[in-house]
Amino acid sequence: MQRHLIHLICGPTGAGKSTYASQLADRLGAVRFSIDEWMRALYWMDSPQPLDPDWSMQRVERCQAQIWEVARRIAERGLPCVLDVGLGQALSRARLAELARDAGLSVQLHFVDAPTEERWRRVETRNVEKGDAYQLGFDVTREMFDFVESIWEPPTDAELTACDGIRVSTIQNAEVSK
Repeated sequence: MQRHLIHLICGPTGAGKSTYASQLADRLGAVRFSIDEWMRALYWMDSPQPLDPDWSMQRVERCQAQIWEVARRIAERGLPCVLDVGLGQALSRARLAELARDAGLSVQLHFVDAPTEERWRRVETRNVEKGDAYQLGFDVTREMFDFVESIWEPPTDAELTACDGIRVSTIQNAEVSK
């Protein structure tokens, strides 16, 4: 079995991506990169109110570019990296997979999912508890959830095949790989 060095995590809001990414990194002895952690540490404290999507996306793109550069250097030294950096659109996943392959690094896509009602319940709980899963530093409203849901592009079977992908269901906090 091939040892993948770049692990791309994707899934809709509330699917359990960050929890899964942490568990995967622990299991592999990998370095985990979380866009939510980087954005919280570098930018959210300076964000305009109300939140400006263009302002946010410029900073997300900067973080993603820097995360890739650091992850590439680490993976080139043989240490696997888990990238929990959004990847809600097929184009962004394809771009990172291509960068990995161009650098001679093996890549695996992990598609984390759960039913919509369960995901929204998790988001509501996260908003109230503000615990470890509250990485953004602000509540995700139903309007935000629905917007991100409208632009989410699940990976196709062809995309999963091309990236040696796996599907992971996180129903009731129990992970099941398919």
